[in-house]
Amino acid sequence: MKSSPGARSWIAAGVRHELLTRALPALRHDMAAPVSVVRMAVLMLKRQIAANSIDRAACEERVALIDNQVSELVEAIRSLRDWELATTDDGITRSALVAQCVNLMRSAFDLHGVTLDVDAALDPQEDEARWPAAAALRYLFLGALGYLHDSAAEAGAIRVEPVGSDALRFVAVPREAGGANPVLDAHRAPRALAIDAVALQNLAEDMGYAIALEGESVRFALATG
Repeated sequence: MKSSPGARSWIAAGVRHELLTRALPALRHDMAAPVSVVRMAVLMLKRQIAANSIDRAACEERVALIDNQVSELVEAIRSLRDWELATTDDGITRSALVAQCVNLMRSAFDLHGVTLDVDAALDPQEDEARWPAAAALRYLFLGALGYLHDSAAEAGAIRVEPVGSDALRFVAVPREAGGANPVLDAHRAPRALAIDAVALQNLAEDMGYAIALEGESVRFALATG
């Protein structure tokens, strides 16, 4: 039986959930790091207050540090809204999209022995075009990484390259013979939850993007259609 549009949307929603689950360790780290700094600053502040003579300058320094870290924590919590497709955003540049997604997944891929290699042409440029629907593009980018991560078993690297001024290409590069074997199976889903070609195509189609799978490479344009 051919799946209905509603069923395909549920499939796409499940793929987005899996991708968000894979990104969560990095998101948790971004929120936990300020909390650790705040706890240490509060401990130092308590010691300053309990001392025989209070060092006003030191106390003010600790308070300023706490204020700064709380602001970072609030910003990290607010950034969770960036994953909601229903949220209107002001778009994203191609270089910012690449930097955000690679930073989210680099550590997990490194643990599995897969390097994320970004072409220098994707460094920030002046007057870059902004592409709408940053949340959708983020899911699509992570979906492409996840697909190559899950399907190219012998990949030692995934290279991210520009295609013209409005598209991206992802290429799985084979691991060199005799290279170090990965010791951790980090962030690779059970086979039932692997991002396969059908899952990736469902994700792209549900969000209105065209994606091309060519062997062990993936290409998509940043505009819908």
